[in-house]
Amino acid sequence: MTLQEEIAAFRPFDEQEAADQAVMLHCLQTRPAVLTRDDPVCHFTASNWIVSPDRRHVLMAWHNIYKSWAWTGGHADGEADLMAVALREAREETGLQALTPLWPGIYALEVVCVNSHVKRGRFVSSHLHLDCCYLWQADEAQALRVKPDENSGVAWIPIDEVERYSTEPEMWPIYRKLNAKLSDI
Repeated sequence: MTLQEEIAAFRPFDEQEAADQAVMLHCLQTRPAVLTRDDPVCHFTASNWIVSPDRRHVLMAWHNIYKSWAWTGGHADGEADLMAVALREAREETGLQALTPLWPGIYALEVVCVNSHVKRGRFVSSHLHLDCCYLWQADEAQALRVKPDENSGVAWIPIDEVERYSTEPEMWPIYRKLNAKLSDI
C-alpha cells in the first residue's frame, strides 16, 4: 500500500485528524518533494508514541532544540514507508531494540507547526511537519541511551503527567489525544 493509500484509508479520531488527513492528501498530490526536506514549506515526518505494557508510562526524549520532553521521530527523507522511519528513529533516539506495534498502521495524524530554529549550525525557516504517528509498546527494563546530537535524556514519563514534563503547550493537545485513543485499544 502506498503512503497516499494508507493516509486515505486512515479513520480519523476527531475533526482535527480529518482536517489534517485532507491537508496531507492534498500535499501528496501537489507537492513533488513532500517526502524530503527539499520542500521548505512542508514535509513528512514519522513519530512514535511508545507506551509501557501497563500503559502507565510513555517513553520520551529531552529534545535539544525545543528544550522539552517530546515524542521521538524524524523526517521521511525520501522514504515512503513511514512506519519503518518511525521504528528506525525510535531505536536511534532511545536505544530500544524491541518494540511491538500496538496498532496495525498509522495511529494518529498531525500537521505540526515548527518554528524557525538553528540545526547543526544552519538556520531552518518555520515550516509544517506532516506527521504520521505510530503506536508501540516496549518493556521498561530495556536499556536506554541518548542520541547526543538530538537529545540529552530519555525517560519513561508517567502518562498522566506528560503535560507537566513537556514545555511545548502546542503539543499538549496532541499528547492528550494520543492518550485518549489508548482507551480504544
